[in-house]
Formats: sequence, structure tokens, C-alpha cells
Amino acid sequence: MKKVIQFILVMFSACCFLQCQTNSKSSAAKSDTNTLQEALKTRKLKVTTTTTFLTDLLLQIGGKDIELKGLMGSGVDPHLYKASAGDIQKIKGADVLFYNGLHLEGKLEAIFEKLENQHHNIFAVGSVIPKSKLLESENFASNYDPHIWFNIDYWSSITQFVADKLSKLDPNNQVKYQKRATTYQQKLQTLKSEISTSINSLPQEKRVLVTAHDAFNYFGAAYNFEVVGLQGLSTVTEAGVKDVQKLSKLIIDRKVKAIFAETSVSKKTIIALKEAVKSKGWEVTLGEALFSDALGVSGTATGDYIGMYKHNVSAIITALK
Repeated sequence: MKKVIQFILVMFSACCFLQCQTNSKSSAAKSDTNTLQEALKTRKLKVTTTTTFLTDLLLQIGGKDIELKGLMGSGVDPHLYKASAGDIQKIKGADVLFYNGLHLEGKLEAIFEKLENQHHNIFAVGSVIPKSKLLESENFASNYDPHIWFNIDYWSSITQFVADKLSKLDPNNQVKYQKRATTYQQKLQTLKSEISTSINSLPQEKRVLVTAHDAFNYFGAAYNFEVVGLQGLSTVTEAGVKDVQKLSKLIIDRKVKAIFAETSVSKKTIIALKEAVKSKGWEVTLGEALFSDALGVSGTATGDYIGMYKHNVSAIITALK
């Protein structure tokens, strides 16, 4: 009986401790929110993003009501990106940070996870997509494919997620954030319709997309393309001679007309693939470079998500027809 009583007391103490910890975190979060909203009476919400896709998305939703800083620029490969001293200051100085997650920003995610444990407002947009809808790869250590922006419906869901987070942190501008998000989601649906019409002009047997690395699987799943990347889901993985030879055989067997380099990945291996195909008697062209892990230069036709998507689809159809 004595042991039973001791056990009950221990369990009761443990529960009290956990409850105190939970209440402490809840109180800290509430205090942080109140402090932030007080500060926002005299300044804008400070937002930091990682990829160019997220920087563009926050610009679409936040507009002039936020102070926006992006860590990565045009042509930057997020798989290999290393934070500079200036980046650390941008991260620590932000009221809220949005990153892709799903191991896209591999070298940065340890920093983000540490900050999450310190009650910072830091959000992985990849968490919005149910795991049942994410693509897996046998070549990527059982992790999920992080290139979720190539599914337009997923990007629309992420748009709403971001708008909701901004609205909660900065309720004075909630109406504007939600209105911009709705307008942008309508633009995304228009894009989806236009893309479907364009792709329907390409016969199914010609929908074989060979790229520098495996970034287009969500696009392929949405529009019935067979997608083959010379490198894996992450550009950390390097293509070897066997990979080049195996893929060159597929190109010849399927009579693929064009293969594609990417703006954020070295052209070296894709050019080697082109030469390997030529040495076997088949001529394959190098299509216009695709935007995979980063947008084009800000202010240009490919400097935003919608322009990037239109460019990619036009380049693919033109080269493969």
C-alpha cells in the first residue's frame, strides 16, 4: 500500500511539473504576442524568408504592410546554402520567419529548430501539406520531396497558411492580408487553367521531362509527365558515370527530343549527358533552362512565381513538341 501511495505521489508531481511547463510556455507565447502587437503600433511587422519563392509569396500577401527580408537570391541553390553572419542577424531580428522545410534548406534547419524551441514565430510551410499528399523517394533517405511549389494547389494552401499567420501576429492589417491572399489564390487558379490548356497540346508520349536534378515530380504528377532527374532530389547528390549512361539509354529508347538544365544547378552533368547521347547516335537538344529551386531576377518576367511557371511550361512544350 505504501508503494502505491508513493507511486501516486510521484505521478502527481510529474503531472504538476508538465502542467507548469505547458502553462509557462503558453504564458511566454502570450506575452511575446502582446509585446509584438504593442511594437507594431509604431512599426511594420518584420518578416524573413528563405527561398525566393517564399519571398515572392510574402510580397504578394504582405505588400507594403510588412518589412520583408529574403535570405536567398536569384539562382541560389537552397540545398547547398550556408547562412552568413548577415543572415543570422536577419533571422534573429525577424518577428516571424517562413521557411520551406522538408529538408530543402538542409544546412539552415538546425538553426530554425533551435529558434522554434525559444518561442520564436518560425514556420515551415511544408507542414501545411498532409504527409499522404507528399511524394517520397527511395533515393532520398526516406524523406519527402521538398519541391512542393510545383503543385499549384499546394501553393494556394500555403498562401492561406501564410495569410493566417500574418493576420494573427498583426491583426490590425488582417483584412488586407486576407484580401491579398484571396486575390492571389484566384490568380493561381487562373494560372492552373492556362497551364492545363497549354500542356494538353503536348501528346502524352512526348511528356518525358529530363532535368539536371529531380525537382519536378509534383509538376509531373499534376500534368502526367514522366520526370527523370540526373541528380537526386537534393543537389548534394552527385551524378556518376553510371547515372549518365543509364539515362542516355532511356533518352534514346524513348526518342526524347530535349533535356533541360536548371538555373540554380551546374550545367556540367546535363552537358555530359547530352554528349553521351550523341556518342550513341542520337541527337538531343538542350532546352531553355528551367527555374527549379529559385526564381529569376526580381522585376523580370521570371522574377515571380506565376511568371516562372509560365516560362517553364512554355520552354518544356516548345522543346519537346
